[in-house]
Amino acid sequence: MSSLTTFNVGETLSPPFGNTLIIGAGPAAIHIAVSVSRGWSDNIGLLNRKGTHTVRLAKELTQNHYVLHSNVQGEKYNNLSGTVTLDCFYAGYDDIDDIWQTLIICTPSDSYTDVINALNIDSLKKVKTIILISPSIGSNLLVTSQLKNSKDRIDVISLSTYFAATKFDSKNVSIRTTFTKALKKRIYIAASQNNSTTILNVQRFIESLGIHCTVVNHTIEAESKNITTYVHPPFFINEFSLSEIFSLKDSKKWMYKIYPEGPITQHLIKAMVLLWKEVSILIECLGAKPINLLKFLNDDNYPVHELTLSREDIENFPQLEELKQEYLLYIRYASILIDPFSKPDENGKYFDFSSVPYKKVYKDSYGKWIIPRIPFEDYKKLKLIYGLAEKVNVAMPQTLELIKYFEKRLHEFIQEHGEDSFYPEVFKDTTEHDVEAIYSELERK
Repeated sequence: MSSLTTFNVGETLSPPFGNTLIIGAGPAAIHIAVSVSRGWSDNIGLLNRKGTHTVRLAKELTQNHYVLHSNVQGEKYNNLSGTVTLDCFYAGYDDIDDIWQTLIICTPSDSYTDVINALNIDSLKKVKTIILISPSIGSNLLVTSQLKNSKDRIDVISLSTYFAATKFDSKNVSIRTTFTKALKKRIYIAASQNNSTTILNVQRFIESLGIHCTVVNHTIEAESKNITTYVHPPFFINEFSLSEIFSLKDSKKWMYKIYPEGPITQHLIKAMVLLWKEVSILIECLGAKPINLLKFLNDDNYPVHELTLSREDIENFPQLEELKQEYLLYIRYASILIDPFSKPDENGKYFDFSSVPYKKVYKDSYGKWIIPRIPFEDYKKLKLIYGLAEKVNVAMPQTLELIKYFEKRLHEFIQEHGEDSFYPEVFKDTTEHDVEAIYSELERK
């Protein structure tokens, strides 16, 4: 732990989030650290689990006065770029000071249980709020279930998704500098506690970034409004995509293009519709309102011209016959192969919106194979969703088919390269424990 500031914990804190500890040290965590430094937090700390990334970051922070940089693309977002000087950095979970009022968790959702247990929340008696930046369906209930004696004093806030697209700046070798190329148009949030006042501060913070923020009543409803839940599994858990992801050759294919340049076919679109319908039934069964998939894609993510998709078809999408739903979704993805709102160049060419390359398996500096987060994290989310569905007797055959196919391809890759060349985390499966915890919390409520 590197403690950089003498804390006066007895003074009254005026910023809404008070002393804020951010868990994780990826691009999103750094972007958020800079964002909350603009009057939303008092002292700001960063914590990351022990490992090579943390060792490198600790060295860079020591050499650069604990300053982090966040660059945001676009003239209208110039005021969102900036820096923050950390007050505290923890390399691991040992000896965390009991001075934090707000915890912002910027790790993948499948690590939430490990994070909460490692933090030893009962010993952090000043924590009043935990904000989940990238939860999956059920994450809020899962985190709440792990709070034990601290459950009544801590409000857990779920965002529908991280509100930006942020990477480490490729022009800068430092892992203290991030680049945000886009911000979401709209985010949904929900709180674990009824009549939450904290959630209004979170809403104000998100809207200060120029993002519309809607408060919903049910945490599962907020968590279900993440488009990756419906798009990533069918797009990236299939023969075409996994052959690219698990291949050791350079890829000449693209994630969002139509076959043969990319994975999109009529069969993939059909799988997307079936998955959306299965998840929607589960969400309704859990007491939340499901999304209109086409409207969510168009209005909350990226639109197409009304001449391409009529407002009537968008609004009525859930009531349409399945074949027409597939047809409309195919039109949508065909229409955003280019950015339909970009300005054509001198040759009449629009911006190639869909040329997103696959991230592939690779070996790290220790000779261990790394499985890309897309679709490994999406697979883990599917397993959790399917486990919850089993608990409430909701059939999800399309979901199960996707799960089994990914497991088959992953098993083949592991068998080919040997278990010893993978980190133990690849084989760790907490699905059964997490499902039980979420379901118990649902019953308690």
